[in-house]
Amino acid sequence: MKKASKKWAVTSAAILATVSLAAVSVGSTNQASAAETKRAKLSDTYKNNDKVDNKANNKSTLKVAEPNDSPFKGISEPILADNQEDQNVFSPGGVGSLFNVDKNFKIIDGGLANQKLDRDNNTVTITIRDNAKWSDGQPVVARDVEYAYEIIASPKSTSSQYSGDFERIEGMADFHKGKADKISGFTYPDGEDGKTVVIKYNALSPSMKYSGNSFIWGTVAPYHHYKDVAIDKLAGSDEVRKNPVFVGPYKLDKVVEGESTSWSPNKYYWGNAPKIKHVTINVVSSNSIDKAIQTSKYDFTSPGGVMRGTSYKNLKNLKNYKIVGQPDLGYNYFGFNVGEYDADKQVNVMDSKSKMGNKNLRKTMMYAIDEDAINDKFGNGVKWRAKTLIPPIFDKYSDKSAKGFPHNPKKAEKLLDAAGYKKDGKWRTQPNGKKLVIKFGAMKGSATSHATYEDYLQRWRKVGLNVKMATGKEMEMNSFYDTLQKPKQDKIDIFAAAWSVSSEPTPSQLYGADAPFNMGHFVTNKNTQLINDMNNDKAWDDSYRTDKFKEWQKYMNDQAAYVATDNSYQWGPVNKRVKGFDIAPDNNEFWSNLSFTSSKLK
Repeated sequence: MKKASKKWAVTSAAILATVSLAAVSVGSTNQASAAETKRAKLSDTYKNNDKVDNKANNKSTLKVAEPNDSPFKGISEPILADNQEDQNVFSPGGVGSLFNVDKNFKIIDGGLANQKLDRDNNTVTITIRDNAKWSDGQPVVARDVEYAYEIIASPKSTSSQYSGDFERIEGMADFHKGKADKISGFTYPDGEDGKTVVIKYNALSPSMKYSGNSFIWGTVAPYHHYKDVAIDKLAGSDEVRKNPVFVGPYKLDKVVEGESTSWSPNKYYWGNAPKIKHVTINVVSSNSIDKAIQTSKYDFTSPGGVMRGTSYKNLKNLKNYKIVGQPDLGYNYFGFNVGEYDADKQVNVMDSKSKMGNKNLRKTMMYAIDEDAINDKFGNGVKWRAKTLIPPIFDKYSDKSAKGFPHNPKKAEKLLDAAGYKKDGKWRTQPNGKKLVIKFGAMKGSATSHATYEDYLQRWRKVGLNVKMATGKEMEMNSFYDTLQKPKQDKIDIFAAAWSVSSEPTPSQLYGADAPFNMGHFVTNKNTQLINDMNNDKAWDDSYRTDKFKEWQKYMNDQAAYVATDNSYQWGPVNKRVKGFDIAPDNNEFWSNLSFTSSKLK
């Protein structure tokens, strides 16, 4: 099941993959890292050999649960959505995906469009299939491809997807700065209403061969549907929230704000006609999801949704469900607030004198906690401590030699001593002698997530750091991200969050100097250079590119401005009446391939 989008900020459901575990005893004297959790063996496919029941396909409803502790925002347009939950609840519509991919996420022919890279002329040609239409019957045209870039790059856009990588496109920088009304690098050989777009770049990148890269946007936007709405008003418009159009196998019948979406087949879909005629997706809280599955209320949890290790333990032996999973593209992480976002220049600005500007302080906080012990006891094989900011699913680029931050409170205290954070009674002070109070931002979750937050606080306090919950308590999901995405904020010093990243691992849109998703505002010349090196002309040599990825991971671990805490499986339970369930990357027809073997859930 391909990932069409670029980078997504995963919200409260994903954070539970890290923090929905009961806290490990703070009084533990174990100084060594706990053994890494023994990983479960999961398949990305449920092979159901039962016969399809066509009557059930026509009359029964496919019931999907979206595990989340907050309402989804309801932004159907993937360019404007900044959380995974919105993508999940609108995924039957295909979220505008342009390309098909193989098992390694390499773009192949056969999708809504094909692409051709021309290194001699530095052009990318995108050709839309002749029978491609939106769910309102309007054809998908060349203008729909370019309009996606205009939404991303508009000076007034609310999208968080822009990064400097797009400025390889001719005229993109001028458009983004408001100096041009059009992006000059786009041309239409057969007109705006034709099927072909040619994009002129100053240089192509090896990452362009893969979906989710940071140079070629992977979705189309319906220009005919959006053209009368100002781009800065688009995210709140009826065209996006109440009456969206799609290019996928299903069309939206109804959306209950923040709670559910309902779907029926899109008769204009260019691909395989969906077999099941009715689909609903409902938000279900982390405290209720296990019971809902145990009582057979849902066919499966959304493939993009995050299920906890404790849920795996509770559900793995159910006889009427099959557990399906694969290594997750995302990860959980801590971020530190070390600067601000300059909205006029549209770049992040780091302040080395900020409260969290000292890397030894940041490292201390990472060595003080014990992710290994938590995962060893509660991960249940589907979650383990992360070592770098590149997930292990990217086997070629992830640095297997990295150690990350195993629990080491003695080292944490030595780092504080060396950096001048002296103890004044119970608490450490800043090197200038002033009081040090650190505000920890985290989202509301289950009772067990609350216990884990408390464990973090106790471990930090044990090394003399006075850490308190920002705002005095866990924050509601939308409020949490609204705070972090302010250009400048002082309510949160360190935050626990998560990404669901794209299928191409270049980190420019997450950690680049001009990336809105760089919510901690970490910026250095070396970070920028290393990220750029991943896709320079030398990077067509994959050994060079691999070296740059590993050098970047080592550098980011040394800086500790962002630290990945957990990797995991993307997994979920599938009811045994479902046939055709396959989340492998090369299953480009996930929703169309599903069918029923029974009219009732088993």
